[in-house]
Formats: sequence, structure tokens, C-alpha cells
Amino acid sequence: MTRVLVVEDEDHLARGLRFNLEAEGYRVETADSGEAALSLLGPDGNFDLVLLDVMLPGKDGFEVVEEMRRKGLFSPVLMLTARGRAEDVLRGFEAGADDYLPKPFDLKILFARISGLLRRREWLRRADNGSAEPSILYYAFADKELDFDKQQLRRGEEVVSLTLMESNLLRYLISREGQAVSRNAMLENVWGVREDTDTRAIDNFVVRLRRYIEDDPAKPRHLLTVRGVGYRFVAEPDAGKQDST
Repeated sequence: MTRVLVVEDEDHLARGLRFNLEAEGYRVETADSGEAALSLLGPDGNFDLVLLDVMLPGKDGFEVVEEMRRKGLFSPVLMLTARGRAEDVLRGFEAGADDYLPKPFDLKILFARISGLLRRREWLRRADNGSAEPSILYYAFADKELDFDKQQLRRGEEVVSLTLMESNLLRYLISREGQAVSRNAMLENVWGVREDTDTRAIDNFVVRLRRYIEDDPAKPRHLLTVRGVGYRFVAEPDAGKQDST
């Protein structure tokens, strides 16, 4: 049974979410503060999904997800927020959240988002022959080894754990090796966020990925900037082409 942690300090909302989730067959626990949520989250990934409110007493939702990721807790996080501006949503992504849903929301949309996140998790765990995306579960380049099934990157003896969205974004770029991919394409295809104008907030995710895969993140050789467009992943750097950052 899929386990969901609902982190919401407004009792009537927490009870309503719990009732509807349990009616759909989910096993649900609740927490009314960030501290209470962190005490329930274990390193063994004991929750399949976390529904996390932003405005909480004590630690807010952004701080909670940041601490989760620092502690190596990689359960997918869907943030529920009354802050619907793009910069707030992207701040959540930068903190380590996997998706967001502005309040107030329709329950049908909530369940669609939950199903989407759980499917994306499975997308990393097994090859999906019905998907239009290439089924990349393992990838090696230079001295790096990526295990998307375990959401891990190995560099020599060092093993780096990736969040769900870091894994999805890196696999999306790898599946388009050599192609220039726009920031909007990344937001739309990895997170399902559509922006009318290009946004540079995605750059913060790329900065993190460069720390993982580049020998010198200040002089990237694999995850290159395409000026005015976005980014391009190359497994074998071409010495004749320079990054434009």
C-alpha cells in the first residue's frame, strides 16, 4: 500500500486530505509542523510521497525539504502552497521539491499530480516500454556511472544520491545527448510546468548537476550552456566547442 505523509498545520485541511487519500486506498499519516514531519521521515524511504504545505509553524516547507535532501531523505515531495507565483514555485524546486500545487486546488488535479509523481518514480525504477522516452536505467561516461534505478551517481569511490527531479532532469538531458534543450522544454517535460517566457531559475538545477558530474564545475565539459537557448549534454567533450557561461 502506498504510504503518504501529509504535512499541514490547518487541522480541517489535514483531516480532509487524509479522508480523501484513504478513500483512494492510500495509507496516510499526518504532521502539523516541519519538525514533526522530519521526525516521522526515516532514511529507509518509509513514505512513497510527502504532501508538504509551505506555510508551517517553525520550519517552513522550503526549510523542511532542504533538510530532507541534506539528510539523504529522497521521498518525492509535492508542495501545497498559496504562493502561486513562478518564483515561489521554482524556489520549491530549487529546495528539492518534485512538484507543486497552488491552493485552492481541485481534488481531481491533486490525485492526477500524485499519480504523475508516483509514475515518474517508477520511470526511474524500471524500463517502461510503452513510454516515448528512451528507457535509460544505467549510463556511464568519463569516470562517472549513473544508476537511475537507485538514483545514484558514482564517481570513483564516492556515491552521490540524487533527488527524483535531479535524476529525471539528468536522464532527460542524456536522452537528448548532443542536442540543445531549452529551459522551457526542461520545465515542461520534466516538471510539467509551462511558462509563457523563458526562465533562468532552471539554472540552479544545472549548477547542482554540474557539481555532481563535472571535474571542474566552473569549466563544464559535459553539461554545456547554449547561449540564448538552454543546455546541451555531451558524454565526450569536443575540444573545439567551448561552454558559453
